[in-house]
Amino acid sequence: MRGLLQSGLYVALAACAFAAAPAIAQGSYSPYDESPAAALARYVRTLASDPKDFQSLIGAGKAALELGDAQAAAGFFARADEADPRSPLPQAGMGAVAVANGEPQAALPYFKRAQQLGAPLVSFACDRGLAYDLLGQQSQAQADYRAALAGRDADEARRRLALSLAVSGDRTSALQTLAPLAAKGDAGVPRVRAFVLALTGDPNGAISAINAAMPGSSARVAPFIQRLSSLSATQKAAAVNLGIFPDSSGTSYAYAAPAPANADRLSDIDSLLNGRSSPPPAPQPTWQPPRAVQVAYARPPVPTTAQRVAPPVQSKLWLQLASGSDVDAVSAQFRRLKAKNPELFDGIKPYVVRSADGARLVVGPFRGKSDADIFSEDLETIGVSPMKWTNSQTDRIAPLAAE
Repeated sequence: MRGLLQSGLYVALAACAFAAAPAIAQGSYSPYDESPAAALARYVRTLASDPKDFQSLIGAGKAALELGDAQAAAGFFARADEADPRSPLPQAGMGAVAVANGEPQAALPYFKRAQQLGAPLVSFACDRGLAYDLLGQQSQAQADYRAALAGRDADEARRRLALSLAVSGDRTSALQTLAPLAAKGDAGVPRVRAFVLALTGDPNGAISAINAAMPGSSARVAPFIQRLSSLSATQKAAAVNLGIFPDSSGTSYAYAAPAPANADRLSDIDSLLNGRSSPPPAPQPTWQPPRAVQVAYARPPVPTTAQRVAPPVQSKLWLQLASGSDVDAVSAQFRRLKAKNPELFDGIKPYVVRSADGARLVVGPFRGKSDADIFSEDLETIGVSPMKWTNSQTDRIAPLAAE
């Protein structure tokens, strides 16, 4: 019942321009006056003939992200990072992907790396601001949004700034922030204004604003609007920016997230960019039931007991943490590492690679070299010097038992 209510809520909001804001700021993915879907199709056509075209990879990643296909966007940005590992653009893109997936803590290292590679703050401040908002650090979020007002993402930054101010309880400043957008007839203002009112304790005013934009629609959104002001700061930011709303148990779910048109989008992208198939069609937004927030690093699904050893279809990049004579030895090594550094290994799934002469302990797989480098640097701070390792199609890789 909750899933139907929440999905209906999102449809109602979308129909009256109250849908959650895109996870990546608009206006920078294409030099043409075209929709994100058209831009993605154009970039994919270019990539079909030149899979390493850096600008097309970046453009495709941004367009896919704006369409709500964060998985596809991650694939494009990872390929762009392989094509030019010294560019800050793939790092900023992966940060935006992590934010879109509701993973603000995982996003911050990407933005840090982008800045280290020379990206100006204004180029990623809008997305990093949202990461801070999702972490409950509203003052830092608002500082980033204000920095982004000087860049291409100014309008989206202004919308997010208004929402952040409302999360902080400052209704007056939030509404004043929206004034320049309202003056030029920005279509997103009614949605943001309704959220501002709801966030600051005026659900009736919010519902009136919704009815003014789309008469008779308030009945479907009232349960959501009425609960907004009672949420924590982090829950408020996730609800109004990403559509991630907590259920009665306190777990955050997305009431309606755009689903990729293809269930194996990354596989399709790999095939396309390696010249093994025709280009996939541009993804179209569809609606799906509530989903749990995704994890930070790209990890394969855990197989069932009967499928415990299944060689991967494609070669992937991993980090080897240790090796030993048998599985028990490497398992004990991982338990010791995790016991000493629980925060670093929180959510990290270890895997074991079996061979005739022993076993190796690995984590991953990573979406690209830069992802692996970031986690490698973290490991080095605790005295672990990992080794990059790429599996073959015949390697036997399985999740470490009891982890």
